[in-house]
Amino acid sequence: MNLRFVEAFHWAASLRSVTRAAEKLHITQSALSSRIASLEEELGVVLLDRRDKQFRLTVAGQRFQTLAQRLLEVQRQVKEEMGGTGGAGRPVVLRIGAIESVVHSWLTGWLQEMRAANPDFELELTVETSPVLVDQVRRGAQDLVFAAIPAADAGGVRTRAMAPMAMGFVGRADLHTKRRYGLSDLAGHDLLTFQRGSQPHQALLQMFQESGLPLPRVHAISSISAMVQLVEGGFGIATLPVAVAEQLAKRLSLRVLRSDTELVPLPLHASYREDPSSQLTESVLESALDHVARQRPSGKSRMASGSSRR
Repeated sequence: MNLRFVEAFHWAASLRSVTRAAEKLHITQSALSSRIASLEEELGVVLLDRRDKQFRLTVAGQRFQTLAQRLLEVQRQVKEEMGGTGGAGRPVVLRIGAIESVVHSWLTGWLQEMRAANPDFELELTVETSPVLVDQVRRGAQDLVFAAIPAADAGGVRTRAMAPMAMGFVGRADLHTKRRYGLSDLAGHDLLTFQRGSQPHQALLQMFQESGLPLPRVHAISSISAMVQLVEGGFGIATLPVAVAEQLAKRLSLRVLRSDTELVPLPLHASYREDPSSQLTESVLESALDHVARQRPSGKSRMASGSSRR
């Protein structure tokens, strides 16, 4: 039995789409359909119900999916025991998605560690908003994503909560020079935060609603790079993860402002597909969690000494 045919069927069944399975395996849709047809001919049963456009497994297909997972798991174990990773000289491709907050904080340091430990790995990195990343991992277009929302209620996808990222108000170092900023001080500036509807955007609006202060002009910006350029240009004060601001302040004229009000931390979740190859993804995730845990504490602790939660 050709395990490539088994793999083709497994991914079609897991992703409930021949098109998505073909994208996952980097082959054409016709090639994937041909592999499944060959597998059906060998087994002497029909695995996919092709009577309409809706993807549906036959009863035999449902039974074989369980067996296919076992076969692919055995294949993975054999390769590990024999020291193979899928072919001599063939790099392990990792499809990783991340929000900008991760990219601008700890992602580079972690990837450097990954490369040192696994020099043959090949990276496919996608930087997108959380909803897009979650949709991609659900569809099988990503192996592992770091997003601000979990991939909830998604068949075959697991999510692990990571340590949230402390948030702070960030201004231009030579322009926003007050020793401490109260909420009334901040209300006198244009404020920049993440895209409309995001957790930082909603938390900022709620903060002012609960304070009773007039709502300042709040700009929703989908790009951290654009937000930083606006702050540097004196356009306003941004809400950013403190770890991101600290990294950017090493080369840009930025300053994390001491404030009497503490922003709600940005949640972070790692989501990945659970399948016969997920053990590799899980080990990659463990290395990311270990790297984050070893990072020095964010600026939150230094800011907290003079802060009070609203």
